[in-house]
Amino acid sequence: MLDMFFNPQAVAVIGASRTPGKLGHAVLHNVVGYGYRGTIYPVNPKANEILGLKCYPSVLAVPGPVDLAVVSIPSRHVAAALRECGEKGVQGAIVISAGFREVGSEGWQREREIVAIARQYGLRLVGPNCLGIIDTISSLNASFAAGMPRRGGIAFMSQSGALCTSILDMALADNVGFSRFVSLGNKADADEITFIKAWEHDLPSSVIMAYVEGIDRGVEFMQVARQVTREKPIIAIKSGTTDAGSRAVSLHTGTLAGSERAYEAAFRQSGVIRARSVEELFDYAIAFARQPLLANDRIAIVTNAGGPGIMATDACERAGLQLAAMETETLATLRAALPQAASVLNPVDILGDALAGRYSLALEAVIRDPNVGGVLVIVTPQIMTEIEETARAVGELSQTSEKPIFGCFMGQERIQAGIDVLNQYAVPNYRVPERAMAAMAAMVRHRRWRERPPLQIETFEVDRDRVRAVLEQVRSMGRLAIGDIEAREILEAYGFATPRTFLARDPDEAVHYAHEIGFPVALKIASPDILHKTDLGGVKLNIMTAQDVRAAFELMTYRANRYVPDADIWGCLVQEMVSGGKEIIAGMNRDPHFGPLMMFGLGGIYSEALQDVSFRIAPLDRRDAWEMITEIQAHNVLRGVRGERPSDLEAVVEALLRLAQLATDFPEIVELDINPLTVFEEGRGVIGIDMRLVLA
Repeated sequence: MLDMFFNPQAVAVIGASRTPGKLGHAVLHNVVGYGYRGTIYPVNPKANEILGLKCYPSVLAVPGPVDLAVVSIPSRHVAAALRECGEKGVQGAIVISAGFREVGSEGWQREREIVAIARQYGLRLVGPNCLGIIDTISSLNASFAAGMPRRGGIAFMSQSGALCTSILDMALADNVGFSRFVSLGNKADADEITFIKAWEHDLPSSVIMAYVEGIDRGVEFMQVARQVTREKPIIAIKSGTTDAGSRAVSLHTGTLAGSERAYEAAFRQSGVIRARSVEELFDYAIAFARQPLLANDRIAIVTNAGGPGIMATDACERAGLQLAAMETETLATLRAALPQAASVLNPVDILGDALAGRYSLALEAVIRDPNVGGVLVIVTPQIMTEIEETARAVGELSQTSEKPIFGCFMGQERIQAGIDVLNQYAVPNYRVPERAMAAMAAMVRHRRWRERPPLQIETFEVDRDRVRAVLEQVRSMGRLAIGDIEAREILEAYGFATPRTFLARDPDEAVHYAHEIGFPVALKIASPDILHKTDLGGVKLNIMTAQDVRAAFELMTYRANRYVPDADIWGCLVQEMVSGGKEIIAGMNRDPHFGPLMMFGLGGIYSEALQDVSFRIAPLDRRDAWEMITEIQAHNVLRGVRGERPSDLEAVVEALLRLAQLATDFPEIVELDINPLTVFEEGRGVIGIDMRLVLA
């Protein structure tokens, strides 16, 4: 639980200052000023007393034990201070000081030094270059933030200290409460994984919220998050998703941002709910912290205005939710309780003159309906609207309901009193229906994730020795790129069917092999240095005669030697023509943090242009593979349109699983793709036409 950070019995503030406005004064003021009940030791060799507390020249001079040190001194002195902490037996240190990896090579050296000291003494570090830690349960504010959050159910961590202060200010304005509040800084020791593990069974924390710039231990992050999200939601916002953003992240904290597609896949496969903005981050976290999970994805809307009800209906469908079809008994109850002009069909429009009592009647009927998973209550401030009374009715009902109730009290000045009442009852309010529906959809995604079976990895009988021999031979020749003829061996070793293919070193051999295969044939330039053959006319299909084979061979090799003069040209591949089927692509690019990033999409020459692709991190199970197929826009084409028979999607699933196994078995493979991978009708399988592969 990391009690040294969240429930220390004694705290030393190293670098405490007597001067208001200085960092060391702000930190000590916060530790003293918010009700922390433990012992506080200011450390400053130039002071005897600060803020009424006796000051000590070093942590070694402190008379009693110290659990936590908060360090805010120049970076060049931090290593010495941490060594003294280690000798003192301090268990944890928050290094607020900047001037480490974020400033360059000299800072990197300092950071490595303090990590080595911490490991030598078994000392856990948060930071450096961080805002600090706030814990509302122990009333500890070991930070230089301007304020203390309210107590609540959200455990929050952020790699950006400045974002921490902004989120804290927003939370105070919107009555959002936190249990734990951590600024990670450079993550020299404690990182996202550390705190996710610590908060897995943390009773005061019902939801984990994170701002992420980069995750260094991606594979372990996925393993830990996959386990924790079975019990507790994790909501994350990832910055650095554009090229410019990635560069800014590196300048900010020295973190490599990593592939945006890898993060998207990693979050999805580990149950992490991704927010696209700080607004969404708050919206989702408040929903999880304040309300029970939706029972299903069917929503009831109760409104006093038709327009907002229609907006909510549109937002419901766009968010992937459904309007609940209510039982006949519910509709009869609503008809008896509401004016004749009201609409009892979902959305339930109780009219603009609805008072609090009418809202109560409608909500009680709707929430009891077994088809309803959750309710959105829309209130617009009309002249007769009882805003506070309606909010109180909503709040009282929410306290007795096992289903979530969300408020959408629309407006600003006149509606604010009602929002304040909703906050008292822990009912989340959203200014517009779209935000409410997005939060409800996040809840549904989390419920479905929890119901999803655990990862079940299949393994196939393959010939690893054959692959290893090919890779060793390629390396022995000083090459990293693997050409088609060698890659074909690897494919076949992992159970892929391939067309009959021969390597011809001259036109006569090409003609001979063409006759052996039988016309028509395909001809392809054979070179480990030319991976995109079509770019220089290195592919010719449906060759019907020996004369055309000879001409194509001579033209291809001429072009290759002219346009890629340094390439090692082996000759041309003479290949059996494969007719029918649809062209798809399956591939992998190894992400430095998460490992093999698998890709699937439409194949052939349009794969890069259309970008109709999906991604997952290997290893995969069958459900992952099926989702990759159904996520591309063209998946309906594979299922069969206009009387076409469906493609053999089961064979595609197996191909993806075999390719993922290859990528997992051989970490030295950093990039590969089969393009095209031709898929035939149901029951006829797939065949790998072209493969390229690159080694580390």
